[in-house]
Amino acid sequence: MTFDFDAWRAAKLARVEAALDGFIAAQSPADLGLVMRYGVLNGGKRLRALLVLAASEATGGNADAAMRAACAVEMIHAYSLIHDDMPCMDNDVLRRGKPTVHVAYGEAQALLAGDALQALAFEVLTPDEGVMSASVQATLCRQLARASGVGGMAGGQAIDLASVSKTLTEAQLRRMHELKTGALLKASVEMGAACGVLDGTRASHGALGLRAHLAAYGAAVGLAFQVVDDMLDVIADAALLGKTAGKDAAHNKPTYVALMGLDAAETYAEKLLAQALTALDACALPNDAALRELAIRLVKRQS
Repeated sequence: MTFDFDAWRAAKLARVEAALDGFIAAQSPADLGLVMRYGVLNGGKRLRALLVLAASEATGGNADAAMRAACAVEMIHAYSLIHDDMPCMDNDVLRRGKPTVHVAYGEAQALLAGDALQALAFEVLTPDEGVMSASVQATLCRQLARASGVGGMAGGQAIDLASVSKTLTEAQLRRMHELKTGALLKASVEMGAACGVLDGTRASHGALGLRAHLAAYGAAVGLAFQVVDDMLDVIADAALLGKTAGKDAAHNKPTYVALMGLDAAETYAEKLLAQALTALDACALPNDAALRELAIRLVKRQS
């Protein structure tokens, strides 16, 4: 049968949006929940959530656990965007086609909303009702924490801020993006797999090899995403992107386009796509169509 990716994505996005809506309550002290909802709901590609769900399905995972993992990753991603957009970081005014959180609600509320979303992500991963075993909860929390902290997203952002107006080598630029963007995308794949091959009922002697191949797929996808993002910052307009276009060049930030040129960056993205698909082939999963299509569309996207 032909896999209908668009139908799969539409169904998953509806479920993710409904789950996020349920997890992030509007009722909260001083309307903080409204600010959190503004920063998370009704926007974004949900690529990280889709990677979690696709990896979980491909490895026969627990659907309820995977949905919680997908929402937790989206909360961490949203918190990082809220903080990154603030004046002390990138000082951006447009995100997902609307004013950034600090523009809409003020810097203090934006800071608190990001903090609260980070905490809520780990609360969502540790439910009381026995949706997943304690070992899987611990694995998911560890994976998400590592991808978010000094050895992941936060560390990459620190390098990014320290590299303004500097020329980085390809290795330095790759390392920055592997942490800032790639770590959370890779973790999304690994967390989805953790709901499957590590859930206590589907563990097998081949689990470690499968995890390594899926990690390689996630790493290639994560870096490819950033290369394409650098390209789109040059060739797309703000209306299409949903965020400020041309800001990397305006802020003298190192990018793949600045380092190697637009054509070479496009070639590199295609090379990374081939690496991702090769890693996926090595997994030999019978239900990998969503993972495969996500990688292809990520590289071919226009926004």
